[in-house]
Amino acid sequence: MNMQSKRPITAAEQALVDSFVGKLGSLPGNGAITAIRDDFIEDIKQNGLPTRRVEAWHYTDLRNLLKKIPDGDGEAGSGAVEPLVAGSGVVSVLDGRADDVDAPDGVSAGFYRDALSEGIAAQRMVLQSTDDLIGRLNGAFANDGISLTVNDGLNLTDPLEIQVVQGGGQSHSRFPVTIGRGATGTFIERHISQGDDATLASSITDLHVGDDADIVWVISQERGLSDTHFGQINIELGTNAKLTLFVANAGGKLVRQEIHISASGENSELVLRGVNLLGGDSHTDVTMTLDHLVPNCVSTETFRNVVFDRARGVFQGQIKVAQIAQKTDARMACNTLLLSDEGDFSSKPELEIFADDVQCAHGATVTDIDENHLFYMKARGIRERKARAMLVKAFIAEIVEELDDEALIEALENRFENWLDAHG
Repeated sequence: MNMQSKRPITAAEQALVDSFVGKLGSLPGNGAITAIRDDFIEDIKQNGLPTRRVEAWHYTDLRNLLKKIPDGDGEAGSGAVEPLVAGSGVVSVLDGRADDVDAPDGVSAGFYRDALSEGIAAQRMVLQSTDDLIGRLNGAFANDGISLTVNDGLNLTDPLEIQVVQGGGQSHSRFPVTIGRGATGTFIERHISQGDDATLASSITDLHVGDDADIVWVISQERGLSDTHFGQINIELGTNAKLTLFVANAGGKLVRQEIHISASGENSELVLRGVNLLGGDSHTDVTMTLDHLVPNCVSTETFRNVVFDRARGVFQGQIKVAQIAQKTDARMACNTLLLSDEGDFSSKPELEIFADDVQCAHGATVTDIDENHLFYMKARGIRERKARAMLVKAFIAEIVEELDDEALIEALENRFENWLDAHG
């Protein structure tokens, strides 16, 4: 008889369990939510962190990558920061606790801790899959966040920025967002670390885009050099809804950003663009799943990645087209500039198509800067370092400029330029 011994628990896994036990008495929630939290942490305790044997985590062996868990709750930083785009409204979560919910007219805002205390948040704790480590981690530890409801027909003239600011320790937050029928506007979700202390953060956004709505949603991850960030956004698109989602990763030591989209409303449109700037010995993983569930939907996904030093990057993109989803148009691309012999980027695009009247495609490229382009610029008196920087910025700017919002484009380009000046 063959017997398999239980895998020994790692120091990080034990630290998570110990941290949960220490926090349990102070986490908001009724008996039902406490039971859900217990189940989630027990699963982590029994099964451990995912390894390469788990297909969804094959390129991010979390058991080996996550070595230490910061002690304590989120520690005080200097507070909210200036918004990415001048004039934006701001709602904030500071060091794990919602601080400001003064939302603009037409937007209802509330504390997620209240939903937990009243037991009405349990429905939000549904896992995406059996491999949903972020869902378990956030479900076990989340103690606050902000819920937003946008009124039907609202035209949000200025961007609304959700700031998640952390000075150290752990922070786990959740953001249920409902966009009403026919509403329009821009939302910016920023994850910011202040100070030099290591942080571990998980954040989940549940975004429902109502029928006929047209929304721009930007995720800007701005963590520190020693930080761990687990982000997840779960999206449902209504009929005739359009969502432009822009994901920017420029920071963090260990980052996993998951994007899960359900195109469940006919004639919906998704435009997904992303920029990953990777330097040092960081590891950044963007994993996307997109389910086309109804006919006549369009989606395009393009990611641009720039890799310096010993950094490692991952893009996993899976598109599923249901049998009923005829006339689907889905296209996905992942393009990488690999600027170091020690760097690495893995791309895994997937298509599962069960309909027979569709247009679907995917592609991936990895390359260094084109020497002909570099020679052309040097021949015109531009020094090599500056020429290379200009080519990298142009590589990124090509998709940033698709946002069609001058103030937002300028803000993102300034953010990327500052990162590249520090790392390039």
